[in-house]
Amino acid sequence: MLASPALAGATHSFPAFVSGSRGVHLPSASAPSHSPARRAALVVLAKAKVSTPNADRIARHDRLRKKVSGTTERPRLSVFRSNKHLYAQVIDDTKSCTLASASTMHKALSKELEYSAGPTTEVAQKIGEVIAKSCLEKGITKVVFDRGGFLYHGRIKALADAARENGLEF
Repeated sequence: MLASPALAGATHSFPAFVSGSRGVHLPSASAPSHSPARRAALVVLAKAKVSTPNADRIARHDRLRKKVSGTTERPRLSVFRSNKHLYAQVIDDTKSCTLASASTMHKALSKELEYSAGPTTEVAQKIGEVIAKSCLEKGITKVVFDRGGFLYHGRIKALADAARENGLEF
């Protein structure tokens, strides 16, 4: 129990007050009422949880992953984008292994793609083409799309559309 410095040596229990939307007075046993210092109350404050955009995205991704999982017949096409790069993986969740991947970090693609600030929708289309061709070479035609908690527009949508155009079904 937290106490003020004035109450440090006191052996009595004092009334406590919990603040929030409703204040709740907690009863105490034999609280003396003669000294103002001994009438001090313990105040507990509830702090609001501050969310960040990345924490919100991770929460969306966790909700999405409860429903979406990759199987051997239909692996999961997982997409992640950062400010500098774009990643796509085809994952079999039953075996916990990556079957195919493509990203702006691959040396063959990074030489071919020219961008300065970050991947654009054109770069995302190229990644979608590469991941689709890689999947088709390995005999994967149907996948489940996992947008990774990102909104389905811009680079994510461009990657998905390019993968569909190049033979993947989802």
